[in-house]
Amino acid sequence: MGEEKEKKGFFGRLVAGLAKTRDSISSGLSNVFSAFSSIDDEFYDELEETLIMADIGIKATMDIMDNLKEKVKEQKIKDPADCKQLLMDSIVEQMEVPEDAYDFEKKSSVVLVIGVNGVGKTTTIGKMAGHFKDEGKRVLVAAADTFRAGAIDQLAEWTNRAGVELISQSEGSDPAAVIFDAVSAAKSRRADILLCDTAGRLHNKKNLMEELRKINKIIDREYPDAFRETLIVLDGTTGQNALAQAKQFCEVAEITGIVITKLDGTAKGGIAVAIQKELSIPVKYIGVGEHIDDLQRFDPRAFVEALFSDEGTDSSDSEN
Repeated sequence: MGEEKEKKGFFGRLVAGLAKTRDSISSGLSNVFSAFSSIDDEFYDELEETLIMADIGIKATMDIMDNLKEKVKEQKIKDPADCKQLLMDSIVEQMEVPEDAYDFEKKSSVVLVIGVNGVGKTTTIGKMAGHFKDEGKRVLVAAADTFRAGAIDQLAEWTNRAGVELISQSEGSDPAAVIFDAVSAAKSRRADILLCDTAGRLHNKKNLMEELRKINKIIDREYPDAFRETLIVLDGTTGQNALAQAKQFCEVAEITGIVITKLDGTAKGGIAVAIQKELSIPVKYIGVGEHIDDLQRFDPRAFVEALFSDEGTDSSDSEN
């Protein structure tokens, strides 16, 4: 019952958080659905343009439209208004999260968290540490972003709040040395999850690549049994720039999941669909606020329902 209440609570926050995106998509879609009395090429063109304008991206939009046309044909739909649910279903199908997406949460794992400075990386690590701690897991955090001034202090603040231990060295230390210490601690203390903050210096890809290579080498050598996860944190407010950043990081790291933050501050929430489609990497967590429980696992159905919700709460009894 408590979990159900929590899910509904997050759905409410999701609805509120996606308000700007919903306003931008809904008005456009409402106009399309009400302006046409029949389903024809012009109707589809208008729908397509609305989705692209909502940062859903060309690739994802084309697949959504193909999927929608197929459904309309199969179900012999004639009225454009009857397309809304089918459109929602088509968007959800573009964002399916694989069943094994959260396996790392159930195993002894090392999670590298990457992303440029300012996207909410440190905050995300703090929130995740708090979540896992609340679930009864033993969590350690490694402060391997040793170059950004104040990064270690900021992480210390979050780990104190979450009640988990931070492994750090002084500012400017070798990040690989921090990871070595953290891995040793994780093994000796039988940690369930080791969360590693890393530097976000995308402007110097060569250095970043070398740094991540060294970090990965240490984990492979010192902790070969650990389950590995690499999450990239992206700022939802940056829209297509977030996608460009993700593509660049994919060149230097084997990313297994995406975290999108700050979706409450943007009308560009459709980027969650675009990124997943373009990179073939699942969005695993989304953030819609400052509070520790405003970062949650990504639920495509809840996301799309919140995006299309009329009043903001009437859909919350769905699958969530």
